Amino acid sequence: MTDPLLEAKIPPGPIAGKWDEHKFAVKLVNPANRRKFKIVVVGSGLAGASAAATLGELGYEVTMITFHDSPRRAHSIAAQGGINAAKNYRNDGDSIYRLFYDTVKGGDYRSREANVYRLAQLSVNIIDQCVAQGVPFAREYGGLLDNRSFGGAQVSRTFYARGQTGQQLLLGAYQALMRQVHLGNVRLYPRTEMLDLVVHEGRAVGVVTRDLITGDVTSHAGHAVVLATGGYGNVFYLSTNAKNSNVTAIWRAHRRGALMANPCYTQIHPTCIPASDDFQSKLTLMSESLRNDGRIWVPQRPGDERPADQIPENDRDYFLERRYPAFGNLVPRDVASRAAKREVDAEHGVGPLRNGVYLDFSEPISRLGRDVIEERYGNLFQMYERITGEDPYVVPMRIYPAVHYTMGGLWVDYNLMSTIPGLYVLGEANFSDHGANRLGASALMQGLADGYYVLPATISDYLAPLLGTDPCPTDHQVFADAEAEVGERVRALLSAKGTHSVDHFHRELGKILWEDCGMERSEASLEKALAEIPALREEFHKNVRVLGDGESLNQSLEKAGRVADFLEFGELMCRDALHREESCGGHFRVEHQTEDGEALRDDEHFAYVAAWEYTGDDANPRLHQEPLEFEAAHLAQRSYK
Repeated sequence: MTDPLLEAKIPPGPIAGKWDEHKFAVKLVNPANRRKFKIVVVGSGLAGASAAATLGELGYEVTMITFHDSPRRAHSIAAQGGINAAKNYRNDGDSIYRLFYDTVKGGDYRSREANVYRLAQLSVNIIDQCVAQGVPFAREYGGLLDNRSFGGAQVSRTFYARGQTGQQLLLGAYQALMRQVHLGNVRLYPRTEMLDLVVHEGRAVGVVTRDLITGDVTSHAGHAVVLATGGYGNVFYLSTNAKNSNVTAIWRAHRRGALMANPCYTQIHPTCIPASDDFQSKLTLMSESLRNDGRIWVPQRPGDERPADQIPENDRDYFLERRYPAFGNLVPRDVASRAAKREVDAEHGVGPLRNGVYLDFSEPISRLGRDVIEERYGNLFQMYERITGEDPYVVPMRIYPAVHYTMGGLWVDYNLMSTIPGLYVLGEANFSDHGANRLGASALMQGLADGYYVLPATISDYLAPLLGTDPCPTDHQVFADAEAEVGERVRALLSAKGTHSVDHFHRELGKILWEDCGMERSEASLEKALAEIPALREEFHKNVRVLGDGESLNQSLEKAGRVADFLEFGELMCRDALHREESCGGHFRVEHQTEDGEALRDDEHFAYVAAWEYTGDDANPRLHQEPLEFEAAHLAQRSYK
C-alpha cells in the first residue's frame, strides 16, 4: 500500500512512453504569464545552473543563490571522467533500454524504474545541447565524438573532455546562465548561503540566507524553491568532495517537513589517492576512466615489500580480472571498492602505509605507446605526480577507495517535487535515479537532465494554478520567525567559547562514520555509532570554539553551522543503515552477503525507498515506505562475472 505522503505521480502506460505522455498531461504556463512567477534556485552546479538558465530562457523571474564567489566554482567542476549517453556511436549494442537496464542493475534494483528510463531517454539530448554550447568533447581523428567505457557497462557510451569533463560542462551551463543574468531574467546572489527554508500554509515560499561577507541575514521569496545543492559526502570528513560541500540546505528542508530518502546509500569510489597521514583533510579522486587501460593488482604474497617493478607477473594478483572476468577492471564502483578493501585487509596493501592497491599502466604503454596514454590521461597523470611525487608512466599509481558521492537525498516525485509542495530538488541533492550505487559518468547526466529538461517541463504543473497570486512577502511574520531562528543559531555557535576547533569535531564524526557506517556496516557497529554521535553532538555545542564574529567573513562560523547539521544528519544516516537488514549496492551489511562475499539483497522485505520524516529534536524519525516495482528490468541477483 502506497504511503499518502509518497505519491510518486508516475504516469501509467508502457515505460518507453511515460515521459512523453506526462509532458502532454502537465499544466502549462503560457509565455506571457511566466514573467509573473518568481522561482528561487539554490546551488550553481550543473543542476542549478542549467535549471536557472533554462527557467530564465523560458521567461520566469529567477533568483539564484550560491555561496561561491562565482557559479563556476561549484563542485561539478571537479568531475573528471565523462558523461553517459545512449547514442550508440560505437555501434556496439548500446540503446536507451541498455543504459536504463545498466543503471537499474548498477544501483542494485533500489531505484525508481520510471525515473531511470527518463534519464536514459534524455541522455541523448544532453550531448546535442552541450555540443551546441561549444563544450569541447573529445573527438576521433575523423572529427566524430569519441567514447570510452566506464564501470558497470560492456559498451562504450561515455563522452568526455580529457579529465576535465565536469569543468567543460559547467562552463557551458555557466555561459547560458550568465546570458540570462545579463538579460535580467536571473538575479544572482554570490557568496550567499541558504540557512533555512521558509514554509507557509504547507508550501515552500522562500529561503533565509546569510551574506558570507557581511553576515547580513535576509530572505528571498518565490512561488517555488529549487534546491540543487549537491551531496553530503563530507559528513565523513575525508572525501573527494570540495571542502565547502555540505548537507545544510537539504537538512534544513528536512526539518521543515521534506522527507529524507535512503540516507545510508553512500558511494565509495575505488580509485582515489590513499591518505598519507592521520591529519589529512581532503582526498583526491583519480578518474574511473583510468580503469579503461589501467590494470589493478596487488602482490600475491602478504606483506611483500618489493618495489612494483621487481614483482614478476606470476607474483601479481589482478584480483578484479580474476574475480569478475566478464567486466574485469570495469566492475561497478561498489564492487571494485569492496574488493580492494578485502585485499588491503588481508595484508596485500601497497605503499608506505600499506593502504593502497596498484593501478598499473605498463602493459597499455608497451602496447599502445606512451603518446596514446598521455593523450588520453595526461592531465590526470600530471595531477597524480604533483600530489605523490611519483611518475605513473614509470611506476604504478597507488589507489584506495574513498567517499565520493551520495545516492540518498530528499525524496522527490516524478516531477522532482519533494513532500513539501513548491519545493523541488535536483541532481545529487535528491534520491531519485541511482538506487544504492551510482554508475560512473551518470552524475553529470542526471544533473543536466534535471536542470535542462525535467524541471522546466514539470514545474509549470505546480505554478499554473497559482497564476494571479503574489509570492508570500518577505516582511510576513513567517519570514521574520525564520530569520530570528537563523540569527539565534549563529549567536549560539559564537557564544559557546569552548576549547576545541570545529575541525576537531568534524574529524571525530568522520572517524565514527567511516569505521561504523563506511564500506562495511553491521548491527553492532551501527548501534555503537548511534550511541557515540549524540554524545559527540552534545559535546560540540558545549565545547566548540568559533573564532571571529558574525558581521564579517568568518569561515570558522560557516564550518560550524555545517558541522552542526552533519552531527544531526549522521545519526539519521546510521539509523537508516541499521533498519535496512540487507546488503545492496554501497550499503553493505556484513550479516547479509553471499558465500563469495557479494551484497545479498532481501527483496521480499526491503524493495522500497526508505523516506524519513523529522518529528522533533528529541523524537525518533518516522519511517515511510515507497514500494519499488520492477516491470521492465526484472529483479535478479547482480553478477559481473
